[in-house]
Amino acid sequence: MGVLSGFRVIELAGMGPCPMAGMLLADMGAEVICVDRGVNADPMYAKDMSRRGKKSVVLDLKSDRGRELFLKLVSTADVLIEGFRPGVMEKLGIGPEPCFEINPELIYGRMTGWGQDGPLAKNAGHDINYIALTGALHAIGPKGEKPVLPLNLVGDFGGGSMFLVMGILGALLETGRSGKGQVVDAAMVDGVANLMWMCHSFNAVGLWNLAERGTNLLDGAAFFYDTYETSDGKYLALGSIEPQFFSQFVERMGLDKTVFNGSAQNDPSQWPSLKQELAEAFRQKTRDDWCALLEDSDACVSPVLSASEAPHHPHNSARDSYLPIDGYLQPAPAPRFSRTPSSVLHGRRQPGADTRSILTAMGIRGDDIDQLEADGTVACARAPETA
Repeated sequence: MGVLSGFRVIELAGMGPCPMAGMLLADMGAEVICVDRGVNADPMYAKDMSRRGKKSVVLDLKSDRGRELFLKLVSTADVLIEGFRPGVMEKLGIGPEPCFEINPELIYGRMTGWGQDGPLAKNAGHDINYIALTGALHAIGPKGEKPVLPLNLVGDFGGGSMFLVMGILGALLETGRSGKGQVVDAAMVDGVANLMWMCHSFNAVGLWNLAERGTNLLDGAAFFYDTYETSDGKYLALGSIEPQFFSQFVERMGLDKTVFNGSAQNDPSQWPSLKQELAEAFRQKTRDDWCALLEDSDACVSPVLSASEAPHHPHNSARDSYLPIDGYLQPAPAPRFSRTPSSVLHGRRQPGADTRSILTAMGIRGDDIDQLEADGTVACARAPETA
């Protein structure tokens, strides 16, 4: 039984941040019901891990009867999450007001890029746009070169999904005391701005240059915090910041201690030349040779693994950090709980796989469900897929 066992979450089908948020809530034990629009023909959908652990009901939210069924479902829920542009849910007649009328304790989670208000609120956008507007994209990349895209991890998932989940959990705690629901406005620009807190803190005391990337402690400028190519064309990640870790790295590498010392580590003017020396040293052995020498220590050196290599690293294997679900390896639920562990209840379900059972639990008779299906208000998949 996960920490959210007994809570019901309604998720409006979408892309990216909302589905991940729903996945995390399902992993923690919540009953997550995804309201789908119909059959998804996208080939990626067949292996969409964000669908794991969720039930599926297909409703036509553009029909009066479909909205009526949706609001009846919302009346049984603790949380609703949606990722549409501002005003879309209101236009459909299922915005916060009608939902709160039937369920005053509902947590109404809204996931957008720009937020529910502001000059850009109704504009289209993607991860790249949100991290651009918050200074995060500008900060990533080598000095004098163009910004480097950090996949869509920072905006969509770091600034989006994680802040939506945090907001929902916080609101659930408050509702437990007040008995009142509320709207959680989770905007990726707000989340990413918070992710940049350390850079702003360092800048405030003169230890970070916000205007120029590739010149700071953690952005690849420092020789002791960067990646290095090995003789087999692979890479190592080095992060020996603290003096005691740096000294162990120097010792294990067999480097000249008169050159690689604390004074040099704290002198940015020496970083470029020492980086060249380190690059040449690392090119003398393979990645695995260096790992055998350095990884089992406090030198803070790790292999740069591909996503296909990562599940098979001894540490990840020992912790069962990846699980076989739906015929391929997926990251295991996180974080871990000592008494109420998270788990993946089942793999992806077909759209509408749970429509009939959910409507039946709402008190709708079988022949009425048949009629709703016949007129297109709902869709029912006959054979739910399980892991």
